[in-house]
Amino acid sequence: MFSLRDKQLADDIISQITKAQVHLRFMHVCGTHQDTLMKHGLDVLLQKCGVEIGQGPGCPVCVTTPKEIEEILLLAKQGKTVATFGDMTRVPGVSSSLQQMKTEGCDVRTVYSIEDALSLAEKHKEKEIVFMAVGFETTAPTTAAVLLQDPPLNFSVLCCHRMIPPALQAILQMGELKIDGFIEPGHVSTIIGTRPYGFISKEYHVPQVIAGFEPLDLLMAVWMLVQQIKQGRAEVENEYVRAVKPQGNRKAQEVLQRVFEPVDIKWRGFPLIPQSGLRLRKNYESYDARKRYEDELQMIAKEEFAEPTGCLCGDVLRGLISSKQCPLFGKGCTPENPIGPCMVSSEGNCHIEYRYTRK
Repeated sequence: MFSLRDKQLADDIISQITKAQVHLRFMHVCGTHQDTLMKHGLDVLLQKCGVEIGQGPGCPVCVTTPKEIEEILLLAKQGKTVATFGDMTRVPGVSSSLQQMKTEGCDVRTVYSIEDALSLAEKHKEKEIVFMAVGFETTAPTTAAVLLQDPPLNFSVLCCHRMIPPALQAILQMGELKIDGFIEPGHVSTIIGTRPYGFISKEYHVPQVIAGFEPLDLLMAVWMLVQQIKQGRAEVENEYVRAVKPQGNRKAQEVLQRVFEPVDIKWRGFPLIPQSGLRLRKNYESYDARKRYEDELQMIAKEEFAEPTGCLCGDVLRGLISSKQCPLFGKGCTPENPIGPCMVSSEGNCHIEYRYTRK
C-alpha cells in the first residue's frame, strides 16, 4: 500500500509523464517487476499516460527449453535422484513432468537452494544426486560457490544458467517489435553492475534504467526513460542506487569466472543466442551431469522438442503478445493445470496475469 507521502510522489511522477505526451513501449526482464506492475495497477495507469510496459524473457523457469526439461526427465527415469526448485518440477515436458514422475516412483526432491541438494548428496552417498540449476546471474554464483567446495562425487549439476544482456541484444537484433527502452532487473544488476548493459545503449541507441521493485521504483524508472528519450539520450541509468553499484558484486563475478564459461544456448521461444549461457569449465567437468551421463542422454541428444500444442509461451517471452492473447490462457491452461511454463512459475507472465486479473 502507498503511504500518503508515496502517493503524492507517485501522483507527481504520473503527472510529469502525462505532460510529456509520449507514446512509448518499454520492456522489462524481471518477474518481480511484472508482479509489482500488475499488483498495483501500474500497467493500466501508465497506459493512460502513453507508456506500455511488456515483460520479456525475465523468468528463468520459463526460458528453460523443452530439451532441457526432457534431459532432466530422462535422468529421473534412469534412476537418478533429481533435485530442483518447486516450479521446475511442475513444468510439463512432452509426456510428463518431474512432479508426475515423482508420483510414479521416481526420486524427485524439491529444494530451496543448491545447498539443500548438496546436503542430500552428503547424507546419501549411495544415491546419484543431480541438481537442475536454473536462473540468471543472480543464482549462478550460488551454484559456482558450491562447486568450489569440492562436493562429493555422487553430486552433479545439470546447468541451465543464462545471462540477461545477450538476450536483450537478441531481442533487438530480431527486430520483431519496437522497443523504446529497457527497465533492467535489480536482482541481476546487484551482481553484474551497470556496465554490462552499456553496449546496448551505445550500439542500438536504446535507453535503459536499472530499477528496484517497489511501485515508486518502477514509476521513477519510467520517468527516467521518458526523460532520456525527450532529451535524445541513450544511457544506462541506475534508479536502484541503494543496492546496485556500477561495478556490481566483484566477489560473485570472480566466483562465476572461476567456475563457468560463456556458451551459445537456446532460450525457450528464441533461436540460439550467442554467449548467453553458462557452462562448467573443464576443471569442473566431473560435476557436469551432461558429461557424466553423456551415454544415457545420447538417446535424445539429436532430438528437437517443440512447445506444447497451442502454447504460445515463446511469443509471450519475446514480448510479441500478452498472456491473454494466448488461446489457452485461463481455459485449458491455468496455474492448477499449466500447459506452458509461463503459467507455472510465480515469475511467469501468464501466472501473474491470471493471479491478478482473474480475481
